Parts: sequence; structure tokens; C-alpha cells
Amino acid sequence: MATYRELHGKAVKTVTTNPSDDAAEGQIWFNSTDNTFKTVVSLEAWSSASPLLTARERATGTGNAVNAALCSGGHTGTAQTGATEEFNGSGWSTSGSLGTTRYMMGGSTNAPQTAVWVAGGATPPGGVTNATEEYDGSTWTASNNLNLGRMFLAGAGTEPAGVVAGGNPGPDYTTAVEEYNGSSWTSVTVLPSKRSYLAGFGVQTAAIFAGGSTTPPANPNKTNTAFEYDGTNWTSTPTLPVSGTDFDGTGTTAVGLVFAGNPDQTNKTINWDGSTFALSPAILANSFRHRAGGGTGSNALASGGTPPVSSASEEYNKSSTVITAGAWSSGGALNQARRIQGNAGGKDAGLACGGYTSSPNYLNNSEEYNGTSWTEGNNLNTARYGLRALGLQTAAVAVGGQKSGTPTALTTCENYDGTSWTNTGSMNVAKEEAAVFGIQTAGVACGGFNSSPLTETNATENFDGSSWTASGTLNSVSYAAMSAGTQTAGVRAGGYLYPSSTYQTFTEEYNGSSWTSVNSMPEGRGSAAPSKNGTQSAWQFSGGRNSGGIVSNTMVYDGTNWATGTSISTARTEFDGGGTGSGSGAHLICGGQPGSTPAGVTTTEEFTAETTALNVKTLTQS
Repeated sequence: MATYRELHGKAVKTVTTNPSDDAAEGQIWFNSTDNTFKTVVSLEAWSSASPLLTARERATGTGNAVNAALCSGGHTGTAQTGATEEFNGSGWSTSGSLGTTRYMMGGSTNAPQTAVWVAGGATPPGGVTNATEEYDGSTWTASNNLNLGRMFLAGAGTEPAGVVAGGNPGPDYTTAVEEYNGSSWTSVTVLPSKRSYLAGFGVQTAAIFAGGSTTPPANPNKTNTAFEYDGTNWTSTPTLPVSGTDFDGTGTTAVGLVFAGNPDQTNKTINWDGSTFALSPAILANSFRHRAGGGTGSNALASGGTPPVSSASEEYNKSSTVITAGAWSSGGALNQARRIQGNAGGKDAGLACGGYTSSPNYLNNSEEYNGTSWTEGNNLNTARYGLRALGLQTAAVAVGGQKSGTPTALTTCENYDGTSWTNTGSMNVAKEEAAVFGIQTAGVACGGFNSSPLTETNATENFDGSSWTASGTLNSVSYAAMSAGTQTAGVRAGGYLYPSSTYQTFTEEYNGSSWTSVNSMPEGRGSAAPSKNGTQSAWQFSGGRNSGGIVSNTMVYDGTNWATGTSISTARTEFDGGGTGSGSGAHLICGGQPGSTPAGVTTTEEFTAETTALNVKTLTQS
């Protein structure tokens, strides 16, 4: 029998630890620690991604990379939209809207996020359009129209070399194909057969258009046929393993992907390897049709869809690296249900103090979290709710709030050493539901409200561990805002403004003495739980309220822009958070009000950031 060296020209290496580089894919080695032979193999799977800001279906997804994808237009279930959102690999953020509000468009598939086009689509009330628009990374600009207006067409290519095929210009489908040169459209060789509701991917001179419907009505006449375009001629390819309409496609003629068809293939994924289509083992979690795509044949994105109209996004990866998406998981329940409490620390060493419940209304008890369960600790000196806490489990500060029999905010401040609470220097300005951040010896408290009837304050104060000093005032007033960072690099966002009853969108950054207004949030939000120990350029908050009510989604700030993050399991408001949002001491949230539960809840959730690891497999004999 031939040896491994004779067959492959090299010997099997002996190692004590497995390699961490994906260059090891396909190699075999002997792990002397485990006493086993191992290798790295690729796998493919869909995983949950951050949701869209605007739920929609029949939108157009573009972009040649997952971390530079775009979702444009679509239908919200009640109206068409021109809203555009950018995906940065972790979350969605808003950008410029389409000039022509529409859905069921065709678009480029291999263009960068800063050079995208869309064409055609449906417009109200029930018409089709031939409008073309180009996107430069922030703004849509009208270009020359298609020669044939139509909806449910498919696009492929880049800017300035695109192609669209098929679609529905009226009561029947079309074989029309047009090429785009970055300025105008030219009619070229038609499809071999009429087609609508089809998927396209590739570039202008090497594109594939697959599936769809051959004649109306769409669903009974779905097909599994596909064609390849070389820039001049059409050639039939091997068929799809399933027939379907409303597919989306990404990739190239070498490595492509078709997914989320209709009506019975909505969670299926189909691989194209350059010569054949094959059903993938990767299954979409959401069985939606009319999804928007983006990315490549090995790293793709599916967002939105119906029914019902959704904001859900999923990411596809085919790689030797296992990607575990950031996620929330259930933690140990609080011993005392509460809301409007203070939180400090993180998920491995957390602290909750004070708050409101049904009886007694004002709580003084505190609890410590060890990553698994909560344990009763010593009580605050002053029972209160509407307070806020900052710092670590063993070095925390609880400030402000309201106590029984006193309908005005407090200046009260207490320090915690991991065992006991001690009264320390009072704030200069009373604050309830203020924004706080920093550590026990270098903290900040700002905003909130300080009297009855309720009046917001713009006061900011710095804490040195024993006393408070007035600092630069906020540019915007609100209470129940979210905040994070350090005393010399902090950030505060959103909150509630009384008496206008509006949720704020502002974001301000703090340098230790003054505040600067920066990019606003895409929606107003207040009473959410922030990762206060995060940094000015990396933090998040979850839940809270917006103008539509109590929400579960997360917003992430990178120091410049806001994007969506992983949603919490239980939508709730009037609670606090701790931790960083990633790494050691990651984000922890607890308590709050999920609906009409004035006493608060004991629910705890922990956030663990995304991780990556090689898919190492042990070789066995069978």
C-alpha cells in the first residue's frame, strides 16, 4: 500500500496544537495531544444577521461583498418605499432614498457599494417604470431610462457594464435583454424564452439567469431552466435541482448562489460551481420569498421578504472558518423583579440596584451576577427608582433617582466596594433617569430631569470618586437617554423629551469638558439598555421605546455611524445595562418592563460577540 508521502509528496506533520490559519484547509496532521489525525474542511450555513431598519419585501439587493451590501426600495406591506440601507458586515444604516419609489427592480450584482445601479420596477398605482438610477455610496442620481419599462426583471454586472433580462412589462412576460454602459441602455440578443420572476448573477460578459416563470400566472408556470450569457449569445446550462420563481442570486459564473424561491422552495439554497447547480445543505431559517440579496457565491446576504413583511436578515458563509454570530442568550433570573433600576459591571460580574416594583414601589436592594446567577447583596442606603449606576461590580456608583414621599429628583450619590454602599458627595444638580458612564473614580452624569412638574436638565458633572464638578452643558436635553464611554471620551444618544412626547435622535460625544453633536440615530429611542462600559467608538444599546412602542432591536455605534445589531429576545423598556457589548465583561441587561407589567420582570439576557474558528475535524475509520 502506498504511503501518504508517496501519494502526496509530503509527510503528515505531528503537532501539539491545531493550526489556526485557514490555509490548513485540506491538510492532514497528527495532534499528539489528542492522539488523533485531524483536518480542516469547509462548511456552509446561514446564520442570523442584524435586521433591516425598515421591514420590506421585493426590495433589490446589490453589492459585491457582504460587508458592502445595499438594500433599496421594496414594499412595506402598506406602501412602496424608496428607502436605502447599507450593510457594513454587522448592521444596517440608513442612506439616501431612491428618486423613484418602486419595487421589483433589477440591479447590479457584482458592483461595489459605491457604484451601484437599479433599473425598472413597479410604481404606484400598479404601473411599471423604465427609470434607471445610480448610487455613489450616499446619493442616487437618475440616469438614462431602459428601452422597455418592466418589473420582476433580473440584473447582473457592474457599473458601467450591466445587463438586465426578462421581466413583466404588462400582461405578458418578455424576452428583452438590454446592456448598460454607465450612461445608456442598448437592446441586445434576446433570451431563448420569455421569462419573469427570475434570478441573475455575474457580470455583463459572463452572467447567468435562472429559474422564474415562463408564462402568467407565475407560480403554476415556474421553471428550473437557466441560461448563460457571454455578452453576445445565450447558452442553456444544466437545470436547477428545483423549479421556482422569486429567486435571488449572487456570485459569478465560477461560484454562484441562488436562494429563497417561491412558493415551496423559500428556504432552499442552490450552489453553482461553474458547470452545474446543486442543492445546498444550508437552509434559510426564515421561509420568505421576495428577499433582497447581495455579496458573493460563498458569502451572501438575504434580507427582508414575505409573508409576513419582514426586516429579518441572514448571512450565508461557505468557508473552512466557522462563524458564530453575535447573539443574546438567557441568563439567570433576578431575585427581585424591577424596572427603572441602575446597572453596572458586565455579564461575568454584574450589579443591579434599586428600581421600582409593585410593593414596595421603591427598592433599596442590590444583586450581584456571576455570569450564571444573581445573589442578594447589601442594600442601598436610600431606596429609590430612576437612579443610574456606572463602573464595575466591585467599584460602582449609583446616582440620582427619586425616593418615596419626594416627587423630585435626588442629588444622592453612593459608592459600592463589592460589599457595602457608602454615601459620598452629592451631585450639584438633582437628576432622575440621567445618562451615566465611566468608572468610580472618573465618572460622568448628564441630562435627565430634576423637578416636578418634570423639567429636563442639560447639566453635566464629572465625578472623581468622592465629589462632583460641573462641566460643559449638553447641546440637547432629554431624559432616559443612552450613554457609554469614559470621562474623557464619552457618548450620549436619544432619550425622551417632555412635554412634546417625542423620542430624540441626537448623538453627542464628550471629551471631558464639552459636548459635540455628531451623526443622529436613524430613529428616536429612549429608555433602552446601553453597554455603558463600551467605548465612544464601539458600543450598543438594546430595547427601549420608539414612537411605535416598546421594541427589541439593538443599535450599534462605531464612532461615526449607527447600524442595527442583534435583537434581544424580550422587547422591553425602562431598564439599564452594563458591559462592553463584546469581549470580557460583555453586555448584560436585566429587569425592565416588557408591556403592561408595572412591577418589572426578572428576565436577564447576556450578549456574546461574534467569534470565528477553523472547522477542525477528527478523522476516524468507518
